[in-house]
Amino acid sequence: MTAAKQMIVIGAGIIGASIAWHLTKAGAQVMVIADSAAGGVATPNSFAWINASWGNPQPYFRLRTRAMAEWTRLARDLPGLPLSWCGGLCWDLSAAAMETYAAEHSAWGYGIKRVDRTGVARLEPNLAELPDVALHVAEEGVAEPVAATRALLADAERRGARIISSTVTALVQTGDHITGVDTSHGLIAADEVVIAAGVGSPPIAATAGIDLPIETPPGLIVHSRPYAKLLNGLVLAERLHMRQTAEGRIIAGSDFGGADPGVDAEVTARDLFAALKAMLRGGDGLELDFHTVGYRPTPIDGFPIIGRAEGMDGLYVAVMHSGITLAPAVGLFAAREILDGERDPLLAPYGLSRFAQ
Repeated sequence: MTAAKQMIVIGAGIIGASIAWHLTKAGAQVMVIADSAAGGVATPNSFAWINASWGNPQPYFRLRTRAMAEWTRLARDLPGLPLSWCGGLCWDLSAAAMETYAAEHSAWGYGIKRVDRTGVARLEPNLAELPDVALHVAEEGVAEPVAATRALLADAERRGARIISSTVTALVQTGDHITGVDTSHGLIAADEVVIAAGVGSPPIAATAGIDLPIETPPGLIVHSRPYAKLLNGLVLAERLHMRQTAEGRIIAGSDFGGADPGVDAEVTARDLFAALKAMLRGGDGLELDFHTVGYRPTPIDGFPIIGRAEGMDGLYVAVMHSGITLAPAVGLFAAREILDGERDPLLAPYGLSRFAQ
């Protein structure tokens, strides 16, 4: 490893912050460049569920469970990180799908337990309607997304990283090597550039002729005013997913990615919030504070893009949905690959080259 390697990380969301922190901790000289506040665009609008839940093929499940373990490691390194292993309670699947999910993930080592109505009431006593059967995973959790991002960036700064508010207009290319970036404040040179700008990543990559095939579906999440404690953990009910934040806000979407905002986001938000209140006993005093509409950077096959751009030296790409779950592992693995040339086997399926095949 070259301790003095000059790195630019584009993006101040949870992925960019984690990569910057891990690179700085490993001895690199890091500059974070972002045209938004800490948290970026997608991170502040995230449900922030840390999980390896349903819909994951086994290789992706392994990456996600490793990332969950890395959250615990990161919390040891950053005391006070806003992380809670509050558990997830799920019945947002058909009976057959729940059985398949429980059997498959239990066989893979995920800590799923089936709970009946009495068990659900014990876990979440303020639910107005109880399912006959649900699945509970005690090891799932949440990280308050903006606070976690700020903690990573602040500690990276303490370790010597620089954070600059600017717009990256182009990658600077010399032959087949990226040698820096052009910004609204001028040219900045680097040994390697990391693109971790979420939905803003494709136009930056395109300046070097690199196509990042991602979609940006919107998701609306409602946020209550801070309120007395009503929820103990994540609740993934039919047509409504919700949790209570560290400051007491209840946030909810029609799923963890958020509701389709429809033609009138205000109306969608009010309807969603009414459904939230109806699901909670003791929630008559809940008030809608605001709603957010986030755009999730989702590669077209649903899986992360993590790794160097083939045929282009000096450029690393990290763009994905599920950034909250994956951030600590991606930061660790990216730093090792960039500085030591060691690519973790868990990243094998997620290189950009898969889209050229």
